[in-house]
Amino acid sequence: MLETLKNVFGVFWEFIEAIVFALAIFVVVYLFLFQPNQVKGHSMEPTFHDGEYILTDKISYRFGVPARDDIVVFKSPQNQDVDFIKRIIGLAGDTIKISGGKVYLNGKLLDESAYLDPSVYTGPESYLQENQEITVPPGHVFVMGDNRPHSSDSRDFGPVTPDAFIGKVFFRYWPLDRFGKI
Repeated sequence: MLETLKNVFGVFWEFIEAIVFALAIFVVVYLFLFQPNQVKGHSMEPTFHDGEYILTDKISYRFGVPARDDIVVFKSPQNQDVDFIKRIIGLAGDTIKISGGKVYLNGKLLDESAYLDPSVYTGPESYLQENQEITVPPGHVFVMGDNRPHSSDSRDFGPVTPDAFIGKVFFRYWPLDRFGKI
């Protein structure tokens, strides 16, 4: 009887050890490497739709710098409880201008054909007015949503600092018909 109890306790203990080990790995991965996020809202359509699930890479910007066209998740400058997902349009030192519904980067029309329909109108907002040229300050990036008429982005609140970033979006895992690398 005592031997049977030891065996049951041993199996139970191994099960607990496996659960603790798995949780420890999950916590390390979640805190330092990758984080799941849910897309909320329509500001990145057609690239991402409301309710989709994505993974963000939390280490890319610890060893590298943000690049134009990266899609990032970051804390809203207006409300730290809200996460935004946007595309990096301009880097430190770049000039950004909106004119006639189009974005100009460093004096040239920005080619956004890879992610925007040519008919998309990019309107000015409170931070970036029509035909006003701004220079992205050092240590900042200029971000915009792909659904320009329905996106609160740097046109509203100005450039953001990468220290607000949660991570770079690299993978969509839900829905399954859109599963894959970004």
